[in-house]
Amino acid sequence: MSTGYWDQVQAADFEVPGDRPLDDLTAELTTMLGSTSPEVRDGTAFPALATWIDRGVYDDLLAGLGDGMVAGLAVGLGETDTDTVFRRSFSALIVGACIERDNEQHLLPIDKILDWGDRIAVWFLTEKDSRGWVPDKGWAHAIAHGADAIGALGESPHLGAAEHEALLDVLAERLLQQPVDVPLAAGEPDRIAAAAMQILRRGTLGTDLLEPWVHRLGAAANAFKGPVDHDPYAPTAAPQAFLRALFLHLSLSPEPPAVRSDLLLVVIDALRMTNAPYLRVATR
Repeated sequence: MSTGYWDQVQAADFEVPGDRPLDDLTAELTTMLGSTSPEVRDGTAFPALATWIDRGVYDDLLAGLGDGMVAGLAVGLGETDTDTVFRRSFSALIVGACIERDNEQHLLPIDKILDWGDRIAVWFLTEKDSRGWVPDKGWAHAIAHGADAIGALGESPHLGAAEHEALLDVLAERLLQQPVDVPLAAGEPDRIAAAAMQILRRGTLGTDLLEPWVHRLGAAANAFKGPVDHDPYAPTAAPQAFLRALFLHLSLSPEPPAVRSDLLLVVIDALRMTNAPYLRVATR
């Protein structure tokens, strides 16, 4: 189908065209999610699918749509610096939109959400291509989009404390395993912190569980420990950026989690210890 067709759909505020079956339109948009053209991918395919999900067009088909999108997470998985990242990354965004729709309308069974959650987590921890902006091709942003999907998952009414704890561990593991030669330089730590806040707002986890989670990240964020035979900032950059982002969210969020006061003290302590030379305090 020509781009002119979809330009007309976009100009009509993404009204669903009546001249073709929805299945055909969806298949074409799914293919377009993997386009190397930001106009096709970001400007047409993603907003069309997201808008139709939000308007309830897929309410009776949501399970099938989400299944197709989680299948897209496996396309080219393990590759780096290739164009397959666009299909994986934007599939994650659409899965997140499907989950958000279920969060509002309660359309899907718990088993479906848990299955999607498992597959999102596996992909998020396995994804090797963490590029943000790709010259001439626009946003790849797989890590940011994966964090968005996990944030939506954290808000699912199907999930409880055990699942929330597991999701926070997934976010931490992604930060801790980030390759030192590929820094997260396109706002990913902020998006991961936003996802963590979505989980924390559910109010299922106490400081007794959150404190060791922060300490784990703090231990990995300290560039001032041990002998220096390599760039100490490279492996600590991602967890350090996340702790700073989480501090910002906890401090300024208009909708803080119930544990904000206690958790903020824990995060401040971790930042103090990992930035001691700058703060002119003694290290432990």
